[in-house]
Amino acid sequence: MVIHIEKALFSLLFILSYLYGGLAIGMGTQDGSEKWGYIPVRPKAQMFWWYYRSPFRTQDPNNLWPIILWLQGGPGSSGVGFGNFKEIGPLDTFLNPRNSTWLKKADLLFVDNPVGVGYSFVEDETLYVRNDEEAARDLTTLLIAIFNEDESLQKSPLYIMGESYGGKYGVTLALYALKAIQAKQLNLILGGIVLGDTWISPEDYVASWGPLLKDISRLDNNGLKKYNSLVDEIKEQVAYGRFEDAIHILNSLETGLQTDTNNVNFYNFLLDDDSASSTTTTQSQEAPSGDLESLMNGAIRSKLQIIPDNVKWKMQSPPVFKNMRGDFMRPRINEVDELLKKGVDVTIYNGQLDVICATKGTEAWVEKLKWEGLEAFLSIDRTPIYCGDEKVTKGFTKSYKNLHFYWILGAGHMVPEDQPCVAFNMVGNITNSSGPATF
Repeated sequence: MVIHIEKALFSLLFILSYLYGGLAIGMGTQDGSEKWGYIPVRPKAQMFWWYYRSPFRTQDPNNLWPIILWLQGGPGSSGVGFGNFKEIGPLDTFLNPRNSTWLKKADLLFVDNPVGVGYSFVEDETLYVRNDEEAARDLTTLLIAIFNEDESLQKSPLYIMGESYGGKYGVTLALYALKAIQAKQLNLILGGIVLGDTWISPEDYVASWGPLLKDISRLDNNGLKKYNSLVDEIKEQVAYGRFEDAIHILNSLETGLQTDTNNVNFYNFLLDDDSASSTTTTQSQEAPSGDLESLMNGAIRSKLQIIPDNVKWKMQSPPVFKNMRGDFMRPRINEVDELLKKGVDVTIYNGQLDVICATKGTEAWVEKLKWEGLEAFLSIDRTPIYCGDEKVTKGFTKSYKNLHFYWILGAGHMVPEDQPCVAFNMVGNITNSSGPATF
C-alpha cells in the first residue's frame, strides 16, 4: 500500500484522553490507515507515537493480526524516524514505497522513546528519564492510553521489538506491561518480545569485540593486549556497580580500537567508519543519517502538523544519553530470565557482521541464563535459513519452548536494512502472521 504525504491535507483531529492534567492530542489520515500524536506520560513530558494500520489486517478470530511496537536504541535514537523510514516502515527516506515493509505482516507502532527523543519532548530538563525502569513506566502509560481506548487493538497480540539499546527498554517494558495487564490497568495481549542485536549485557559485548576483530584480521596481538587490559578494568567496575566509571574506561577502549583497526565500522566489520568520532558506543548505538534529519524536519513535520515549533527532530538526543549514563552499562539478563520463566516468547536475532552487539557477545549472555530450558536449547542443532528460490544459506535458527534464536548472515547491526528478505520472513514466523508470504 502506498501511503502518500498528501494525506496530511485530509487529516482528522481526534482527542484521545486527559492524562495527568495534560491533553493528549493526535491526528490521523481520513481512511484510518495512520494515527499519530502525543501522550503526556507525566506532567510536562510528552511522548510522540505513530501507528500504521496494515492493509492486510484480518478480523479472523482464529488468526489474530499482530501489532509490532518498535523501540529504537541509542539511548536517544528515534524509532519514529530511523526504524520507520530506514528499516521497516511503509516508506523509505525518499518517500518511496518499501517492498519489504513489515506492515505487510503486522500493524506498526513507532514511538520516540524516552521523552526527549525525536519529536518527544520535556518542558523541564529534570524530567528526562535516568534508567530503563523509568522509561518502561512512561511506555506503559503510553500503551494504556492507546490500547485501552481501542477495542480492535486489544484483540491483537503486541510484539515488543527492540533494536540495539531498545532491547533493554523492551525487556523492562514487557515486565511492567505484564504487571499492568495482571492488575487490569492495561487491556492488551502480549505476544512476545524480540531482541535484535540488543545491548542486553554490555560487559559480554565489550569482551567480545577484541577476539572478534582479531579473528577477522582487523586487530593484531599488540592491539588485543591493550584491549584486554581495558576490558578487565571495565569488568571490575561493572562488578562493583560503578557503571559510569565503566563508561569512562569504555571511551578509552573505543578510541584505541578505532586507532588499532584503522577505524573499523562498529555496525558492520566489513566496512571502514568514515565518521568514527561520532558513531562510538558511548554516544549512540545507531548510525547517523543526515538525509533523514532533513526529511523529519521537512516533509514529515509538515504532514504531522502537531509538532511544536521549538521541537527540532534529531537522530540522537545528547541530553537523553547523558541522563541515562548511569544505566548504560547495567545488564538486563535477569529480566530476560524472568520473562522466559513467565512463559513469554523471547526471540533473539543477530547480524553476523555486527561488532557493537556482536553475535559472540549475544551467545555469551544467553549462556548465562538460569532458565530451566537453557541446556536443552543449547543442545539442539540449528536449521538453515533460505530466502527466495536460490538455496543460498542466509542464516540459521533454532527454538526450544519459548526461546528462539536467529543467526542472520551478511547483516550488520541493522538487520532489516541489510537483509530485508530474511528479516521479512523472520518477522512473519515470529508473529504467526497471515500476511503475504513474500514481498
